[in-house]
Amino acid sequence: MVTELVHNVTRSRAYQLMEWKRYKEALDEAMKLLQEDPDDSEAYSLIALIYFRQDEHDHALHWCDEALRRDPENLQAWYVKTLSYYDSENWKQFDATIEQAIQLDPDEAVYYFLLANRKLTRNQYEPAKQQLLVALELDPEQALYLANLSYIEALLGDMEASKQLEKEALKRDAESKTVYLYLSWSADRRGDDQAQLLYLKNAIQLDPVDEQIRKEYLEGLQKNYFFYRILLAPSKWISRMKPWQVFLSWIVAWIVFRPLVVVFIVLYIIAFWLSKLLVHVKVFGWTFRRHK
Repeated sequence: MVTELVHNVTRSRAYQLMEWKRYKEALDEAMKLLQEDPDDSEAYSLIALIYFRQDEHDHALHWCDEALRRDPENLQAWYVKTLSYYDSENWKQFDATIEQAIQLDPDEAVYYFLLANRKLTRNQYEPAKQQLLVALELDPEQALYLANLSYIEALLGDMEASKQLEKEALKRDAESKTVYLYLSWSADRRGDDQAQLLYLKNAIQLDPVDEQIRKEYLEGLQKNYFFYRILLAPSKWISRMKPWQVFLSWIVAWIVFRPLVVVFIVLYIIAFWLSKLLVHVKVFGWTFRRHK
């Protein structure tokens, strides 16, 4: 009884340390669990989770496999394994793993959110929406799912539904950088450049060192320049086309309007680099050292 109590205290301490991002100490506590019981599947999955939180996906996957070798139905191990493959964009393994994960834990909403995003990588907007609706049925208060659905509705062309979902997402959570990131994509798809920039600004204030957010924020600032925004306009039209339609359109344009196409390409390159320079000077000043 005392041993079990100590074991549970150690486990709770490891989780708490992980939430505080004191990962080395959390690992030390988790390793104590293994010393007490080398076949404790939950300890292995906890170690996997700690490594995952540090974006060390290879280590996370190794410890997931160790956990599943001892308990093939360890839900946390399947959860971490699925997320690790998703974050590292190992799509072949992700596709296989998430099927097994859902079979074991069909009520885990995040799996359907991940499946929706996987459908988006294939431009399958309606199937993505259906997966996200399942996620929202399981967790209707999750702002991230609402923000993602706002983006998908914009992709499907229902701008009013997209705006309404945007409002609902902000009601649920106005302090999440990831929610703001998805809402920025939604606003961009609707052609609302000011809203896109506002959401990216909010996101970067919440996490100034996030590389993806910084990159998209700087790109959003570029769109503030009218000359660049004008030359970007065709890209929104092209993004709605299928790959074969884009390819065919470029061939026709090159044959029929070759001089104009060349002029457009040259103007686009000039506008891109000029706006990029102006943004750099505005944000960083006249310094061109690498910013980390």
